[in-house]
Amino acid sequence: MLNPATDELRMLNPFSVVPTAYRVQAGGRWWYGNCAWDAAGICAALHTDGRVETSCPDCGESLILEIRNERVDDESLLFHVLVPAAHWWDDIVFT
Repeated sequence: MLNPATDELRMLNPFSVVPTAYRVQAGGRWWYGNCAWDAAGICAALHTDGRVETSCPDCGESLILEIRNERVDDESLLFHVLVPAAHWWDDIVFT
């Protein structure tokens, strides 16, 4: 996806070209994900284990998610999306 203001690349899902709140260590380097879903998707896209660093959008507490063998280490975490999937691409940057 191009940034409409500059015509520069902004995202190539699941990767973000610009820094975001979702830092991912995978494949021997650091990446940025566009959202929590994309952050996990980076490990899937690279077919590797990884580590996601972010914070809780509700309370701001630091969150670290380890992904090993295609599974997250804390299955009690929830992923909540306010926008129905059918409308994600109406405004993918907001979503």
